[in-house]
Amino acid sequence: MKQEKLADIYLAILKEELMPAMGCTEPIAIAYCAAKAREVLGTLPDQVQIGVSGNIVKNVKSVIVPNTDGLKGIAASAAAGIVGGRPEKVLEVIAEVTSEQKQQMREFLAQVPIKIQPLDTEEQLDILVTLHAEKEQASVRISGFHTNIVQVIKNGETLYESGVVAATEVKLTDRSLLKVEDIYAFAEQVEISKVQELLDRQIECNWAIAEEGLRHPYGANIGKVLLKTEGNTLKTKARAYAAAGSDARMNGCEMPVIINSGSGNQGMTASVPVIVYARELGLPKEKLYRALVLSNLITIHQKTGIGRLSAYCGAVSAGCGAGCGIAYLQGGDLKVISHTLVNALAIVSGIVCDGAKASCAGKIAAAVDAGIFGYQMYCEGQEFEGGDGIVSKGVENTIHNVGRLGKIGMKETDKEIIRIMTEC
Repeated sequence: MKQEKLADIYLAILKEELMPAMGCTEPIAIAYCAAKAREVLGTLPDQVQIGVSGNIVKNVKSVIVPNTDGLKGIAASAAAGIVGGRPEKVLEVIAEVTSEQKQQMREFLAQVPIKIQPLDTEEQLDILVTLHAEKEQASVRISGFHTNIVQVIKNGETLYESGVVAATEVKLTDRSLLKVEDIYAFAEQVEISKVQELLDRQIECNWAIAEEGLRHPYGANIGKVLLKTEGNTLKTKARAYAAAGSDARMNGCEMPVIINSGSGNQGMTASVPVIVYARELGLPKEKLYRALVLSNLITIHQKTGIGRLSAYCGAVSAGCGAGCGIAYLQGGDLKVISHTLVNALAIVSGIVCDGAKASCAGKIAAAVDAGIFGYQMYCEGQEFEGGDGIVSKGVENTIHNVGRLGKIGMKETDKEIIRIMTEC
C-alpha cells in the first residue's frame, strides 16, 4: 500500500481513538445508552431494564460515576444518563449535570424500579437499556465499542439497526494495517499540523488530571506513594503522574481525559509518561508530538488483537507503548523501539484485568516501569529472544502472540474473574 494512503488510515485511526471521555468509559457508556433511550422515549421512565455483558459488570462495579456525588454501579450510571445526560455529548454525556439533577438522580433511584440482568451475548462489550413510561417503550443497544449504537426501538418499531458489531469493529478504520515498522515511519514523517490539535488536547487534558491526582486524595494515592517512597527521579515521576491520573479518574474526578482504545486509563498511560520525559529532558514540542503518535498507535496496535475488554490488563499495552515513546524521545530508531516493546511485553503480559478500580493505578505504574525498563535493557545490550515464553522472533509475531493470549487464552480467566467479583 502506498505510504500516502497508509498515512491517511493512521490519521483516521488516531482521530477515532483519541476522543474525550469523562469518568471510566464503561459506566459512561451505560449513561450514554440510557440518555439516548430517554431521548427516544421523550419523557422520564417509570420503569428501567438494563442488560449488560459480564465485562461491563466487571468495569462498572467499583468506580465512582462522576457528577453523581459519589454514586457507583450500573443503576447509578443509567440514572445519571436518564436524568442529566446529553446524548449529543457522547462520552461526555454527563459532563454538564446540575446540582438539582444530582439530587433528582437519587430520587429516581429510590422511586423507579430498575432491573439489571446479564445479556445472553458473546460480545465483551454489550449494553441494552429499555425504558417504559405508561404505554410507551424505548430501547437502545450499544455493542462492540463504547459509542457503537447498533439498535434503536420505540414501541416495537425498529428506528435503527446495524447488527451487533464485535471485534471486527466494521464502523472503524481497519486496524489490521497497523505494523510497528509503518507506525515508526508515520511518526517520523507525519506533518505536525495534521496531528497537533489532536495531541494538544491529549496533552492538556491528561496532564491536568494527572496533576489533580497528585494535588488531592483519590483512591489509594499511588502517584503520591511513589514520589514519597522512591523520590522524584525521572522514571518515578513518569510512573507517578500516570498513576495519579488513574487515581483521580477511578475515584470520581470530574475532569475529562483523552482515551485510547476505549479506555481513559490507557489514554493516560500512553501519553503522560511520554510528556514527563519530553518536558524533563527539555525536548522540542515536535519531538513530543512524534513520540505521542508512536506511543498511541503502538498501544492501539497491541489492543487490536486483544479486543476492547478482556482479562488482559490494557494498561500493559499502554505502558509498553509509552516505553516505546520514551525510547523514541531519546533517539531510539525502529530497531530500538521494536526491542523495547518485546522486552516490555515479556515482563508484564501476565497482569489480569479485574475491573476498573483504585488498583488500576498500581498496574499502570508497573506497566510504565516495564516499558521504560524494556528500553533500558536494550541500551545495556540485553534482550529476550524468540522462544522465551510467548516471545517469538520479530516484534509483529510477539504482538500476535499477546493478542492470542488476551483474546483466546484468557477467555475462561475472564469468566472466572467476573464470577469472583459478583460473589464479593
